Amino acid sequence: MSITYRELRQKWLEFFKSKGHTEIPSASVFPENDATVLFTTAGMHPLVPYLMGQKHPAGNRLTDIQKCIRTNDIDSVGDTSHLTFFEMMGNWSLGDYFKKEMVAWSFEFLTQHLGFKPEQLAVTCFKGDENAPRDDETAGFWKEQGLKDNQIFFYGADDNWWGLADGGPCGPDTEMFIDNGQPACGADCGPACHCGKYTEIWNDVFMQYEKKADGSLVKLAQQNVDTGMGLERTLAFMNGVSDAFSTELFAGMRQKLEELSGKKYAEALVPFRKVLDHVRTSVFILGDDKHLAPSNTDQGYVLRRLIRVAIRSLKQLGITDFVLPALAECVLDQYAEYYPELQRNRDFIMTELAKEEQLFNRTITAGLKEMDKVMSRVQNGLIDGQTAFHLYDTYGFPLEFTQQIATENNLQVDVDGFNKCFQAHQELSRKGAEQKFKGGLADHSEKSAHYHTATHIMHAMLRQMFGETVAQKGSNITPERMRFDFSFNRKMTPEEVKELENRVNAVIEQKIPVECAERTLAEAQAEGAIGLFAHKYDAEKVKVYTIGTVSKEVCGGPHAQNTGDLGHFRILKEESSSAGVRRIKAVLE
Repeated sequence: MSITYRELRQKWLEFFKSKGHTEIPSASVFPENDATVLFTTAGMHPLVPYLMGQKHPAGNRLTDIQKCIRTNDIDSVGDTSHLTFFEMMGNWSLGDYFKKEMVAWSFEFLTQHLGFKPEQLAVTCFKGDENAPRDDETAGFWKEQGLKDNQIFFYGADDNWWGLADGGPCGPDTEMFIDNGQPACGADCGPACHCGKYTEIWNDVFMQYEKKADGSLVKLAQQNVDTGMGLERTLAFMNGVSDAFSTELFAGMRQKLEELSGKKYAEALVPFRKVLDHVRTSVFILGDDKHLAPSNTDQGYVLRRLIRVAIRSLKQLGITDFVLPALAECVLDQYAEYYPELQRNRDFIMTELAKEEQLFNRTITAGLKEMDKVMSRVQNGLIDGQTAFHLYDTYGFPLEFTQQIATENNLQVDVDGFNKCFQAHQELSRKGAEQKFKGGLADHSEKSAHYHTATHIMHAMLRQMFGETVAQKGSNITPERMRFDFSFNRKMTPEEVKELENRVNAVIEQKIPVECAERTLAEAQAEGAIGLFAHKYDAEKVKVYTIGTVSKEVCGGPHAQNTGDLGHFRILKEESSSAGVRRIKAVLE
């Protein structure tokens, strides 16, 4: 049942294209437009406006393989299951087919194209609660495919319901598992237990309800299907290996690490996995056309953290030379064919990795000096947990590193105290990430639509003032404010900031209609439309938003209908975002 990476990608895309789906390219790892989450976290993330009812230029049946980054559990990387970067194979019905077709196609793909036997399958369905009924309909469709009652399990909302805490599209899902044939662990053994008998392989979400602000559910006018199959997990499972790091995806870098360290992967699993995962993720972040560099804020901070954990793990493997660019070459060799932006941005990737490696080497040196001070103050032979965590959080010292130095100096470390500090830090990080993810998916309010239109106007005014070398580098929008990053190599003067504000307000006061039209990318470019990441769209249709003679941009929306709806535009701050990139924060009042 073995399969190559290329074969798995091809099987997925060709199967759904044979079912009338249009293949769309992977979106950026940085969310566009409504960017209130740091990274693209799921295949459905770039498609939220269309799941909410907007018309997608490519139609109502879509499929892709989306680059995703999840950092909520970044500290768990090193086990067999956690990855920060992964590829999500997905397909969508935007108000077209629903449960019957999706269940039939899921069964067909798993059995006829991936080669699983029907008796190997186990599926779960929603058992119902006070908010929504038991999903016997989906279970019935599975029975039509030949599954027996003992292959169908019903679970509650924690396992078989997808929705956002604050409302929006939601509904039951059906998850597919492979039963490895080992004996059940008990009478209640099923896909929800973790005995190892079942491996999840696919999830079909049926968005048939909308959750209102008061918690009530109403039927959606447009029922959607949203599915996801993790490529790495599936590749590992089908090739009979225990984790994604043992697949061909990491073979080149794994072999390079073994050569550099003199150790085998099986001899040092955790540091190997951290290096393999974090270098791959860093390459995909740096390889994006946004050209984001490591920094101490937002995505740049996550990138810096990934790189530094990789460097620490290299040192645990005994590798002290600067090797990140060489490891990055292995990632490029594996993926550049499928993601040409990596090769396009190769020089930027290599330069930033080398710079960060040199910078962090100096940080470690400073940390060793701090460690000397800590040891000189130690009482009772014990380094307290808060101090150990400070060394970790500020200087990048893993607990094992601090323990090693402590042991060499006949000292001990308060491990329990460190773990308490670490857990508190992790919980804060997770809550922050969840809040950003929630905002990114749930917020498609009228106010946010107005802010999207304001970014187009401001972008156009910046280009009027400073020339066409000004280009959008990112945006972050909430219902309360907008943030806009753009290429510019100096600080704006107070007079220039005021002029920009006045120009934007002048456009608003003209009450210009905002028009939307569908075009091929070539047509849009011929009309003079600009847009972030325009290369991604290939020849598929795109949405072009036109504001009179002021602005014409390729964008996913949503937008205001008229500039007069925006209110008064006020700039709060103009500041540096990174080298050669400025940031403006503004509000509509």
